[in-house]
Amino acid sequence: MELNFPVQAKILKPISEVFDAVYNPKKLSTYFVTGGASGPMDEGAKVMWEFADFPGAFPVYVKNVKKNEQIVFEWEANDGTGHGAGYNTTVTFDFSEVDEYSTRVKILESGWRDPDKFLNAAVGNSKGWMQMVCCLKAYVEYGINLRKGFM
Repeated sequence: MELNFPVQAKILKPISEVFDAVYNPKKLSTYFVTGGASGPMDEGAKVMWEFADFPGAFPVYVKNVKKNEQIVFEWEANDGTGHGAGYNTTVTFDFSEVDEYSTRVKILESGWRDPDKFLNAAVGNSKGWMQMVCCLKAYVEYGINLRKGFM
């Protein structure tokens, strides 16, 4: 059994605005990586993400970027207790235009090993990605930071 739990949302903004809110470190740091993102999601880049509610910086290795279509990166899997598992998972953001005024965003994290050992970590991360896409929607549509004071 492969562990992956896709999440998605329809965001009522044009695809270029939605894509930029994930790609652009200033915007991403406003509503999701509230401790900061060290740079844009450029293909081949190593970007450091910091979360105000989780200690330390997380390296993100950007593997593929297709403007207004997709961002793919790898980062270290966690073991379900917040510690590194010693291997990377792959996170894929797919952006698709519903119409000129709305965008569907789908997020999928894959590559989890040993389903019995890492099930809780995979489920936990999928919850985090659902929170991310909800925060993205609130930020892009209404300028609201849902993570402020969340934890």
